[in-house]
Amino acid sequence: MPAAMTYTSLLEDIRLYAERSDADFLAQRDRFVMMAENRLAKEVRGLGNLQIVASTLTSGSPLLAKPERWRETASFIVTLASGEKKALFLRDINYCREFWPNISLEDEPRFYADYGFEHFYLAPTPNAALNFELAYFDRPEPLSDTNETNWYTQYAPDLLLFACLVEAQPFLKQDARTEQFRSMYERSLQMLANEAMRRMSDNSQVRREG
Repeated sequence: MPAAMTYTSLLEDIRLYAERSDADFLAQRDRFVMMAENRLAKEVRGLGNLQIVASTLTSGSPLLAKPERWRETASFIVTLASGEKKALFLRDINYCREFWPNISLEDEPRFYADYGFEHFYLAPTPNAALNFELAYFDRPEPLSDTNETNWYTQYAPDLLLFACLVEAQPFLKQDARTEQFRSMYERSLQMLANEAMRRMSDNSQVRREG
């Protein structure tokens, strides 16, 4: 059977790469994984953490709850009553409030803002339960004893492992190895970014005969 990373094997890899088996270090591995997952959520932008949800706005309410583990919005598209699809534009919360100061008045939304980390604020206030499609980058479901795999363990195990080792270095206080693991992490991160760029390139260009 081909080798595959799981949460359990990741913890063992951290132990082996760090060359530490003392109880204090082993007890910190869950924290290293958690911090690595947060690092990746901030630094990786690609299909692995891109999610798309479809739902409806609430008529008469300018607030919309963000999806669980949301980190950053990629696009926000609303289907108007006419059937036309329209992209909402991201603005500052103060801009939205100045643009539409009376939230009791309703119309088709044109803008949205981040209203804290858990809600969007829409302006104008929606005048109907319009359908919408939200594309956003998330923090993948955290690894644990009850969730052994996620996108990173399946498609970027090297990146996840090196991120964990980078996060472990302040605890280990091994300055000589810090740069080594950081370099390995950044190389894996760049390779993933390059792969994403190739995926976006147009391979249908016609080649002309010389």
